[in-house]
Amino acid sequence: MSTSVNRFHAHLPSFCVSRLVALCTRFHAPPPYSRAISHSAHQRDAVVFTETLRDCSRRGANHEILVLFEEMQTSGLKPDPCAYPILIKAAAKNGVLFHAELIKTGHDRGKYIRNALTYAYGKYGPIEAARQLFDEMTERSSADWNAVISGYWNWGAESEAKRLFDLMPDKNIITWTTMVTGYSKLKDLESARSYFDRMPNKSVVSWNAMLSGYAQNGFSNEALSLFHEMMSTEVVPNETTWVAVISSCSSRNDPRLAESLVKMLEETRIRSNPFVKTALLDLYAKCGRLEMAREIFDELGMYRNAVTWNSMISAYARNGDLIAARELFDRMPQKNVVSWNSMIVGYAQNGQSELAIDLFKEMINEQLITPDEVTMASVISACGHLGALELGQWALNFTTSNRIKLSVSVYNSLIFMYSRCGFMNEAKKIFSKMETRDVVAHNALITGFAAHGNAVEALKFFERMKDENVQPDRITYIGVLTACSHSGMLDEGKKVFLSIEAPDIDHYACMVDLLGRVGKLDEAKRIIEEMPVYPHAAIYGSLLSASRIHKRIKIGEFAAKKLFELEPENPGNYVLLSNIYASAGKWREVDRIRGLMKTRGLTKSSGWSSVEHDRKVHRFTVGERSHDLSDAIYEKLAEMKRKMKGAGYIADKSSVLRDVEEEDKEEMVGTHSEKLAVAFGLLVSEPGTVIRVMKNLRICRDCHTTIKMISKLEGREIVVRDNNRFHRFTDNVCSCNDYW
Repeated sequence: MSTSVNRFHAHLPSFCVSRLVALCTRFHAPPPYSRAISHSAHQRDAVVFTETLRDCSRRGANHEILVLFEEMQTSGLKPDPCAYPILIKAAAKNGVLFHAELIKTGHDRGKYIRNALTYAYGKYGPIEAARQLFDEMTERSSADWNAVISGYWNWGAESEAKRLFDLMPDKNIITWTTMVTGYSKLKDLESARSYFDRMPNKSVVSWNAMLSGYAQNGFSNEALSLFHEMMSTEVVPNETTWVAVISSCSSRNDPRLAESLVKMLEETRIRSNPFVKTALLDLYAKCGRLEMAREIFDELGMYRNAVTWNSMISAYARNGDLIAARELFDRMPQKNVVSWNSMIVGYAQNGQSELAIDLFKEMINEQLITPDEVTMASVISACGHLGALELGQWALNFTTSNRIKLSVSVYNSLIFMYSRCGFMNEAKKIFSKMETRDVVAHNALITGFAAHGNAVEALKFFERMKDENVQPDRITYIGVLTACSHSGMLDEGKKVFLSIEAPDIDHYACMVDLLGRVGKLDEAKRIIEEMPVYPHAAIYGSLLSASRIHKRIKIGEFAAKKLFELEPENPGNYVLLSNIYASAGKWREVDRIRGLMKTRGLTKSSGWSSVEHDRKVHRFTVGERSHDLSDAIYEKLAEMKRKMKGAGYIADKSSVLRDVEEEDKEEMVGTHSEKLAVAFGLLVSEPGTVIRVMKNLRICRDCHTTIKMISKLEGREIVVRDNNRFHRFTDNVCSCNDYW
């Protein structure tokens, strides 16, 4: 098209080209067309450049405006005075640099130029310069008042903005709308609504300001209610209205509401711009309609912006499709911090903590994007999931050295990380440093104490939480009840349970677990039969585990039967029942259950254990021999075995049968993954230092006994975090008191 346009207009004089560009601006011609006409002039003069600048300004093409200005300077052309407001706006924070040149040329007195400068100083500072320009004006238009009032709002100067508003002789819709927007930015929605309701007249921009205020501050009900009120007026919603309303609907995650809103949008037959389509994409994504979201994403084509890409990446990550999310992430032409965060958070929240940390390292190595507090909160949490203390402390040092804000979410992640790494004292220190502690902070600390079996501390901070007027939520109660369960504190647990106003199914599950652990299986079964909600698999799983510990075969069979109905494909339930039969010597039943597993094609879960060394996580599986230090590890194992036998150790081989759910079938218990991890830890760590092991399944009895003995023989503290709780081994004693 460019070639044909140039050929057609090749001999037109500049004034004709300038008129054609002006028409392009007026009738919103496609950018390539207007651009081609502008370039068709044999020699562009200042008038052609000015009209082209206007066309670029209409399209918001600020980069093109600045490129054109450079071309003008190269050609030795001076901009027309009427072009300076366009240049000042396009140059953003550098727009004020034109002020000195305008003073030199004597064009600084033009009312449009002074207004543009006032807006620029108001937006980018110093606000005092904007006020000086305003005070020097002999005649002030409404636009001048609005510019300085808007400027004060930009700098959070509510009192001065309000004072000037009250002094302004003739307020217009823009003035009122500026006040609504200003208070919305301060999250003072009550004052914003007060100004909105007092407006003599409201334009679509006014309605949009109030709607956006509600939407951006999480008041979705108020936004939707206001939108219905707007629909009863003569004001017609535009694209911006729909973006605000759709965004409010997105936060509700309500598919029915989404469908009704989309239907209403279709009935208006409004031409959806890329911003509306991006909002719709986000709406569909948050309601789980990924196919519709992807359809819009593909339709947008060249009009995709960073928000579009990020919404689609987040949608895939939220739904666990990390391959699709990463494919889009890698294709994204220009990533911002939200893009990196979307992918890092996606990995972290879907159990791929190592990939989250690897991507973070890639992010900082590229040195193109600076991580923010969202990045660091996700990375620190990922370190907690891995039990990687060294990596977590490295992430914290990176945060402080790069002056990244220690937001509440970062503090909460630090509490979680230290708790999951077994450092409850550090977790408490972080908690005490926080100026503002939300329910998440309290929950992180309480659940940390629960995992360590420290119900006394969990209950203490639970009471402190209520004293600080922080309302406990369902997670809080789960944490406290779990702590009571791990400590065998039945009376305290019952008291907490009875204090819950409306206990949900997970709270009942905690009570069943608590009763089962202290041997009150009949009472646990009675709770299951009488509870007001239908039990889920975790409840019967707790009862089945308790049946194994307390050798209650009949109740175990009852729980297993229910589990086989609820989770027919979960091999762990079959293995646990098999272990109950094996412990009772019912080998025919063992064979029957194992045969049932084989018929259904079920295999046991694979166990692994890991140890962090030099900011790297070393993972071991049963009989692992692929590690670089395998020979030395097995030599260390043999050495420990000799020492233990001298101290009276006899391997508990029954654990192969009773706990096979939690470890691959092994010929010998001596090469369980946690033993290999401990041996590696002894090899690479300094004498006297703590060895920290993370295990994905519950630790078996033989390994528990073995590690207790090693802690005494080697004079080491060994901390093992299994999938149920922490075990702190010192001097042949475990913190769980052999109760797990």
